[in-house]
Amino acid sequence: MSFQLIFKNTFLREDNFFIPYLGNIETRSNNPLFRSRNVVLRLELDLFVNLLHCKSQPGIKTKHNNIDIILIRQNTEGEYSCLEHESVSGVVESVKVVTREKSEEIVLFAFDYAVRNNRKKVTAVHKANIMKLADGLFLNTCAEIAQEYPQIGFDNIIIDNCSMQLVSNPHQFDVLLLPNPYGNILNNNACGLVGGPGIISGQNIGHEYAVFETVSICN
Repeated sequence: MSFQLIFKNTFLREDNFFIPYLGNIETRSNNPLFRSRNVVLRLELDLFVNLLHCKSQPGIKTKHNNIDIILIRQNTEGEYSCLEHESVSGVVESVKVVTREKSEEIVLFAFDYAVRNNRKKVTAVHKANIMKLADGLFLNTCAEIAQEYPQIGFDNIIIDNCSMQLVSNPHQFDVLLLPNPYGNILNNNACGLVGGPGIISGQNIGHEYAVFETVSICN
């Protein structure tokens, strides 16, 4: 029985109600047509939010103390859309998909989360200086929606600089809002700040479903 069929029979039955906790899912296949099972899970359930609460824990010695950062990652598009093909021999094209709809969805979630949880600032992380259309769409959406939340501060930072700033001066950040691959990378950095991925649990959230990770798998 295929993973997709097992998934639909288990997770998507109309009479099903349970709280899923996700352990490590490893995709053991080099077949380019075989999609990551983590990606299948996110897409089938439309888990468009990956939320990581990076918080210092008592008794764990780290370089920086009193860290309290929220990372909100778009979880269903971008470079992880799994749209790749070899157009001619030796030439591979990998498509990055960014939509206004999904950008608005994740940005609204981030600002609503900031309001509900007494956060002060949302920082959009991007590479719009190079990917002017794709990351530009994401950044412009952030800036437009930020105007609807005057009580929440808003700024933006290029992913390169954010990677450095996060490990050198993490206390400047409150809520980081990131496209899919940047969130994947910085989630791992953030875990390292507080002692490792086993210290932090992960949340994958959609409109109808949510899946919780016992540890932050960060992929």
